Amino acid sequence: MTYDIRTVGAHPDHWYPLAWSNEIAPGKVIGRQFAGQPIALFRTKDGKLSALEDRCAHRQVPLHLGVVAGETLKCGYHGWAYDRGGKCIDVPYLGECRLPNGVKSYPVREINGMVLVFPGNPALAQARLPSLGRAGDPAYKTRRLNREVACHYSFLHENLFDMNHQFLHRKNMGSIKARCLGRRGGEHWCEVDYTFSRTQGRQSVGEAAILSAMRPGDGTKFKDLMTIRTDYPYQHLKVWVGDHSGAPALDVWLCYTPLDKDQRRNRTFGFLSIKKAPFGLTTLFWPFISWFTERIFLEDKVIVEAEQAAHDAQGADWNHEVFPAINDLRALLVRCGTPPLSQPAPGAARSVQN
Repeated sequence: MTYDIRTVGAHPDHWYPLAWSNEIAPGKVIGRQFAGQPIALFRTKDGKLSALEDRCAHRQVPLHLGVVAGETLKCGYHGWAYDRGGKCIDVPYLGECRLPNGVKSYPVREINGMVLVFPGNPALAQARLPSLGRAGDPAYKTRRLNREVACHYSFLHENLFDMNHQFLHRKNMGSIKARCLGRRGGEHWCEVDYTFSRTQGRQSVGEAAILSAMRPGDGTKFKDLMTIRTDYPYQHLKVWVGDHSGAPALDVWLCYTPLDKDQRRNRTFGFLSIKKAPFGLTTLFWPFISWFTERIFLEDKVIVEAEQAAHDAQGADWNHEVFPAINDLRALLVRCGTPPLSQPAPGAARSVQN
C-alpha cells in the first residue's frame, strides 16, 4: 500500500514529553496537547504530578482553567472536583450518591526535569519508558532542546537522519562532506553511520569546543564517527571523536511531540550532552556551544517548515527520495505509526511504500 507519509500519525502507545518540570509549579495546572488531545497537567503543593483529560465532564470547559485544591483539581466554572486518577469526587451542589463519571487520566512521569505522558494504552506504559541519553550523566554537560516547529514530525526525523544536507549549514560550518558508512534496521528501529570531511572553510569556536572533548592527544588518527538511530518514536545522535569504543563526545536525544489533530505542528523536546573536557574547558566554551547549536537548529527549523509549506501547497508528498537510509526511515515511520490521518487524492502520494 502507498501512503503519503505526512498523513501518518504518531503512535500514542509511547511516552511523549509535554512539558518541563519547572513549567508546573506546586499547586498549579497547565494545559498541553498531544495530537489534538487536550491534557491538563497539575501538581499538588507537595509535588505530586497528575495528567487528566483537559475537559470537565460537565460543560467540557478546559480543566487547566481551574484550581488545584489539596489532592484535587477543581473546574474553574462550577467547582467540580477530580482526584488525581480523574474520578469526580465532588459536585458542590449534589450529594455524593449522585456524582457523575469523571475524566480520563494518563500515566505521567518526570525524568531529568522532563514531564512525559503516555497517551495510549496505559497497560503498555511501564514497559516502554525511554532512556533519555546522557542527561543525568555527571561526565557530561547538558542543555535542553525546546522548540515549537510548524511541520509534521516526519520532516524532523528525516532532517536529522540525512546528513547529506550539510550544504544547508555552510555559513556556520563551512563546506562539509558526509559519507555514509553503513545502515542497519529492525522492526522498530533503524540507524545509519557517517564520517565527515571538511572541503572548505574552518570550524567555528562552538563546533571546535564540542569535538575537542575526546580528540586523542597521543597523535593517533581516527575518523570521526556519527551514528543516528531512530528507536520509534525517538531519535538519538552520537558523535565519537577518537576511539569509537568509548563514550561519545556528543550525545543528543530528541522526541517530536505532535500538537494539533492534523499533526502539522510539533514541540521538539530533547537533551544535547557534551562530554566534559579537562580543566573546565567545556564550561568555559559553553556560551559558544549554545550559540552554535542554536544557529544550526534554527536553520533546520526554517528548512523543515519550508518543506511543510511545499507539501501543503502541492496537496501531497511529491518527494523523489533517492537516499536508501531515508527510505529505510520512511518505511519505519509508516510501519510504526498510526494509519493515515487523511487519505491523499488518488495517485497523489508518490514516495512511501509499505
